[in-house]
Amino acid sequence: MPLPPFFDYQKERGLMIEGVSLQQLAQKHGTPLFVYSKAAVLAALAAYQKGFAGREHLICYAMKANSTLAILQTLVRAGCGLDIVSGGELERALSAGVAPTRVIFSGVGKTRSEMRRALEVGIGCFNVESRAELDVLNEVAMGMGLQAPVSIRVNPNVDAKTHPYISTGLKDNKFGIAHEEVLDTYAHAAACKGLRVVGIDCHIGSQITSAEPYLDAMDRILDLVEAIELAGVPIAHIDFGGGLGIDYAGDTPPQADALWARLLQKLDTRGFGQRKILIEPGRSLVGNAGVCLTEVLYLKPGEHKHFCIVDAAMNDLPRPAMYQAFHQIVPVQPRLDASAQAWDVVGPVCESGDWLGRDRELAVQAGDCLAVLSAGAYCMSMASNYNTRGRAAEVLVDGETYTVIRARESAEDQFRLESLLPPAR
Repeated sequence: MPLPPFFDYQKERGLMIEGVSLQQLAQKHGTPLFVYSKAAVLAALAAYQKGFAGREHLICYAMKANSTLAILQTLVRAGCGLDIVSGGELERALSAGVAPTRVIFSGVGKTRSEMRRALEVGIGCFNVESRAELDVLNEVAMGMGLQAPVSIRVNPNVDAKTHPYISTGLKDNKFGIAHEEVLDTYAHAAACKGLRVVGIDCHIGSQITSAEPYLDAMDRILDLVEAIELAGVPIAHIDFGGGLGIDYAGDTPPQADALWARLLQKLDTRGFGQRKILIEPGRSLVGNAGVCLTEVLYLKPGEHKHFCIVDAAMNDLPRPAMYQAFHQIVPVQPRLDASAQAWDVVGPVCESGDWLGRDRELAVQAGDCLAVLSAGAYCMSMASNYNTRGRAAEVLVDGETYTVIRARESAEDQFRLESLLPPAR
């Protein structure tokens, strides 16, 4: 399979990210190590910006995909707003320099304290996911003498044809308000003195690789907008969420600009061409921009399986264990002195589910460095300290230079907030 853009092999230096040698980064900063291409992030964003040229819009990066401050800062400086799902993400967003009015607060379980903090700083919109949440937000806002700007997330019952754990738009999913309850919910929101209805929201899933689910969802949402406005509740913006997939294993999702050309054509046809559009891409902006470098510790041939044991694990790269997800794994310095054979690439965590790739054809020896590709999304942001393993360091490459954007976590960092018991009596 081809490498993602901005990655290539050079004869003497091995695998490169932009103008920087991954082998040299691994040697200097250790492994596991996440490395990101700034150019790849900005190129992915540029495709969306091209698709929306001339339209009133706001692209809010879904920061749950990768919430490292320097990644957020890169996207904010390039014109992005941010989509958050927790109070912690709100503080990260503010630390990255985003204007609060360009923040969208999504998520099914917002707490009163999170609502108050978001209202204090003046965020752009709450994407509300239940009638009960509307009532609590109304109460909180009225107690502060404010009106909360709200958009109601609709569950359109559209199958995104993706993994069930990342499907969000079916009636059996926990997200959003059922299609048949939307009109009553908007009437209720419009009657609440602490709320100000500003939009409608829809998100049907993640890692979507075809345009049809988006087109289907758009038709259903536009039908609702017509009905809601006919009932006397104006809708200032339409938020179509995110979910566009990337190429992990020969996947062929549409390019962002091509996808939005089709969607905007439908908007124009149905008379919504002048409406403000919001979207919340995450994975498609950062997924293929990142790589995880890992050292081969041991080779363990077996009767039925051969195991390549590396120093990265399920706490660093949770997607294979969680979703049986595929990541391409390639050598950083290809070997010409060994023949390839099938290896299960596994980590050192004490779980049978700790694997990064199965049956991978690799010519490899202990001490080699491997690159797990397409690791920019839902890897570092989901990393844990299981087995008291420190989270990896992170590096952002910009041309022929780079910046360490997160230091490697030590054991002391991990238990800094813990307390020992008093001396035994």
